[in-house]
Amino acid sequence: MSKLEHTPQTTGPQGGVSSRSGIASTERPAFGLPGIPFFIVCLALGALALWLLIAEQFTLGAPLLALTLFLAAGFYIVQPNQAKVLTLFGRYVGTERRNGVYWTNPLTIRKNTSLRIRNFNSERLKVNDLMGNPIEIAAVIVWRVVDTARAVFDVEDYGQFVAIQAETALRHLASQYPYDNFAEEGLSLRGNADEIAQALGQELAARLGHAGVEVLEARLSHLAYSPEIAGAMLQRQQASAIIAARQQIVQGAVGMVDMALRELSDQNIVELDEERKAQMVSNLLVVLTSERGTQPVVNAGSLY
Repeated sequence: MSKLEHTPQTTGPQGGVSSRSGIASTERPAFGLPGIPFFIVCLALGALALWLLIAEQFTLGAPLLALTLFLAAGFYIVQPNQAKVLTLFGRYVGTERRNGVYWTNPLTIRKNTSLRIRNFNSERLKVNDLMGNPIEIAAVIVWRVVDTARAVFDVEDYGQFVAIQAETALRHLASQYPYDNFAEEGLSLRGNADEIAQALGQELAARLGHAGVEVLEARLSHLAYSPEIAGAMLQRQQASAIIAARQQIVQGAVGMVDMALRELSDQNIVELDEERKAQMVSNLLVVLTSERGTQPVVNAGSLY
């Protein structure tokens, strides 16, 4: 009994399975003659064919006219930032990127592919961040085709491929970082926009390289908490801001009190015992850290 044979498989960078025997398409220049000189030749052949037909020499004029019409089918025009992908009997024969009029084998099939820069604005996705909080996120991706052979032959529809892979990369990115890092350690989606954009661009470049697509820029265009937790997260942000402000106010007040005590001692303005120093520190801290203006109370007597 013979054993079943199988083709070895490897796991791709996005977790998909790819065959080792698969060969990726690679762009190469196509055969093309300058169109204007060859057009003049075709005009001369056509004129000669018509003259032979008028002279009733059908045995020469008819085949020559048919040949002229056949050759005329080989002309094509390449617009700026466009490319023509040529196939002959199901085989890729090259890509023409040069602008202008050219002539090639009339039997080839020529497919137009745009090389222009494109923008893709993803939809707002509802995902969970690293902390499990539901957020809304969207991105703008600037891309273009750099390898027409891969874009046409290695994927079914490279435009749709970009859209799907962009959504997948955006979901994966959102799950790797918290929306906001309250501990101020590590990266966050809101606080590190440039680093997040760089990470998104690198992941998209790895995913879209199989389709011959180059990512020029990728950046978040929308980032917000989901409506069901937006109010609670806003209160948390406000509380964190108040605590941070209070901490800075207290640090500044302590420094001013220390400076006041040192100035009084260095200039010998007044001698204060420990109890009076404590009373002075208490009064100064109340004045400096209070949210409202304080009213001074003049003590005409003694502290004791």
